[in-house]
Amino acid sequence: MTADGRGAIVTGGGRGIGRAVALRLAKEGANVAISYRSNDESAEEAAEEVRAAGVKCEVFKGDVAAPEDVKALFDGVVEAFGRIDILVNNAGLTRDNLMMRMKEEEFDDVISTNLKGTYLCTRAALRPMVRARWGRIVNISSVVGLVGNPGQANYAASKAGIIGFTKSVAREVAQRGITANVVAPGYVETELTGSLPEKVKDQIRDQVPAGRFGEAEEVAEVVAFLAGDGAGYVTGQTLAVDGGMTMQ
Repeated sequence: MTADGRGAIVTGGGRGIGRAVALRLAKEGANVAISYRSNDESAEEAAEEVRAAGVKCEVFKGDVAAPEDVKALFDGVVEAFGRIDILVNNAGLTRDNLMMRMKEEEFDDVISTNLKGTYLCTRAALRPMVRARWGRIVNISSVVGLVGNPGQANYAASKAGIIGFTKSVAREVAQRGITANVVAPGYVETELTGSLPEKVKDQIRDQVPAGRFGEAEEVAEVVAFLAGDGAGYVTGQTLAVDGGMTMQ
């Protein structure tokens, strides 16, 4: 892949998988906009890493579930880069609870950020992509959206919803030079998994044929492929990056 001069947006790009994706796209020459909700320090650190790759990087604070914030993000990116070629919908949150105890706001918060946020950002990206007759949309789901997980009915619903959403978008825009695909990471070493007790980590490793957690950079490699020219005939697909955990 080479993305010299292309404009990319990575939501939730301040840390974890999003940060790794932003840096990977920058190494291919893309100018990157990082959108984030709360952690100013982490977002600025990520932006400095991206700029060190020799490209432009802008940061935008806002909520992907808020239409006005999404409009400000996309208007700002067009102003900064003059174009939007690549969108990586990575922003997401969890509000885990067993179904019998799950509060409505725990369900609504997760659906709103993970699924509605993906819809709002994708809708905003499509107009400039259609005009350019080129675009790459990569939506970050999860293996939980493929197989479910106790205590994560809300998260699983949002991540499974992203898969169906992406397939529909892919069908709508396939003839306009735009692809839409899903990457479904398994258990990846991030700040979230780093806080798990060792006993739980061992149980997770036992479920993964590769016998280890993934690295955020390994997910970013797959995203970078799907965001490049070489993946022009790949659309509507879900690629699990999970060490073999969900193989069929």
